[in-house]
Amino acid sequence: MKVLIACGGTGGHINPGLAIAGIVRAHVPDAEILFVGTPDGMEAELVPAAGYPMEYVKAAGFQRSLSPQNIVRNFKALGLLAAAGGHARAIVKKFQPDIAIGTGGYASGAVIRAAQQLGVPTAVHEQNAFPGVTNKLLAKKADAVMMTFDAAKQYFPPDTKTVLTGLPVRSNLTARAREQAKRQLGFTGEMTILSFGGSQGAQCLNEIMPEIMEWHLQSDMQINHIHAYGKHGKDTVPAELAARGITEDKRIRVTEYIHDMDVCLAAADVVISRAGASTLCELEAVGRASVLIPYPAAAENHQYYNAMVLGKAGAAIVIEQKDLTTDKLKSHIKDLYENPEKRSTMGRRAGELFRADTNERIWNVIAELTKHA
Repeated sequence: MKVLIACGGTGGHINPGLAIAGIVRAHVPDAEILFVGTPDGMEAELVPAAGYPMEYVKAAGFQRSLSPQNIVRNFKALGLLAAAGGHARAIVKKFQPDIAIGTGGYASGAVIRAAQQLGVPTAVHEQNAFPGVTNKLLAKKADAVMMTFDAAKQYFPPDTKTVLTGLPVRSNLTARAREQAKRQLGFTGEMTILSFGGSQGAQCLNEIMPEIMEWHLQSDMQINHIHAYGKHGKDTVPAELAARGITEDKRIRVTEYIHDMDVCLAAADVVISRAGASTLCELEAVGRASVLIPYPAAAENHQYYNAMVLGKAGAAIVIEQKDLTTDKLKSHIKDLYENPEKRSTMGRRAGELFRADTNERIWNVIAELTKHA
């Protein structure tokens, strides 16, 4: 069995691709899997590190705001797009896959379109509740569109062959009980907060969290707080905490990147984060209450639509970044602290959204398109 996976740009596109590769290998251990991405994206590092071979096509996204600089970028993107089509066709012809799967990103469009033109069965996986432009275009000729959220279906053409699969999450997330995880982190107290903004960090969270942590320590509330400030916060957050006199406290854990996310998510009573699809599916997997601040500059504002899936289900409090203030966040935290039954109900509702059979659903799509039992 030969599977081609096209993805790239961000972890939100790459990680689902890697997860799908793992699903294929679980069913067909000797399957040949080839990834295609861009040479400058995160995939150039993450995919080879995971042990998969990779081919590259040069591609870039189009800028929506038409400043003089962006007009120049768009002309360059057009040139890359024209060359990418021919290169993608050559890769598909050489590899001769039984199926080509796209999970989003600039390279995905050229590669999956080439596979469609060459008669290869194709599927795309849409991570978000509001589909990206590339996947909406590819969906017209795709043999299957796998969706993370049912809410995405309304944005595809009526005759699109959509299948609700969910998004694969890391298998170790549900392995620990909350109290066990808290003991592992050395926490006591009544509530644990986990806040993060991804590997790059979220500036709006980094600006607020030092004051929030100081408030925790000065109040009578027994709150533990884990915060990851990311790459862009390493020069500001530690300095701000030090300026507030917060250097060492057993209830506070601040780091650039969380390497033991499975333990931290298990220990958390409330998660404060952006609203990327992978994050939300992990919140569903562990059944945790959350306060979500969607990234407003995400393409098509898709994080807002993601967040509202949990918000409408009563699983999350959604605050748009333009409305976020320290006082508002303190108010929500205080309410969740004083009402453990509320955060328990939110966590239960998040858990009800989780699809435990996602891997099998995805495999069924692949098996059907390749007639592989």
